[in-house]
Amino acid sequence: MNEQLLIDIFSQALVLVLKLSAPLLLVSLAIGLIISLFQTLTSIQESTLTFVPKLIGVFIVLMLAGAWILKNLEEFTRELFNFSYYVG
Repeated sequence: MNEQLLIDIFSQALVLVLKLSAPLLLVSLAIGLIISLFQTLTSIQESTLTFVPKLIGVFIVLMLAGAWILKNLEEFTRELFNFSYYVG
């Protein structure tokens, strides 16, 4: 196995991690922004107020996108194992 092959596998893994974590991070960002605007408009300065809505939002997205995430992870793992079978 040469260095370029390892770099390609690592870059594919990083792209996959970014693709799979994007929905969770975007929902968390959107909820945080909405709660932040609400806190600014109402002058409520409670730092723990964003935690529970973010947790609920991420949990809901994880429930909805969990099958998609697992499918992509399974495909990547199968490709990796199939490739290592042919290389080794």
